[in-house]
Amino acid sequence: MALGAAGTLAVLARLGARDAIGFAAGAAISYVSYLSWTRLAASIGASGKAPAMGSAVFLALRYVLIGVAIYVIIEFLRSTPGVLIVGLLSSFAALILELLWGALGPK
Repeated sequence: MALGAAGTLAVLARLGARDAIGFAAGAAISYVSYLSWTRLAASIGASGKAPAMGSAVFLALRYVLIGVAIYVIIEFLRSTPGVLIVGLLSSFAALILELLWGALGPK
C-alpha cells in the first residue's frame, strides 16, 4: 500500500491528476488481486482440500472485471495505459522488495 501511495504521489507530481488516478486504480486492483490470492492460499492451507467452486469462478471472473476496469480507466479518464500497467505491477514490486529485505536486511 505504501508503494502504491508513493507511486501515486510521484505520478501526480510528474504527469498530473489523470495519470495519478490511473496509477492509483492500477495499484488498488493489484492489491485486491493480491488479497484474493492470499485468502485462497490460506483457505487451501487451513483445510488441505481444494477451494469451493465459487472461489474458482471468482478467480476466473476477476480477470474479466479487471479488464473492464482497465478499459473504463483508459477510455473515460484518458489515463496513459503505461501508467496503469505500472500501477498493476506495484504488488509485484512490493513482493520483490520484501524478498530483498528478507535476504539482505538485518538478521
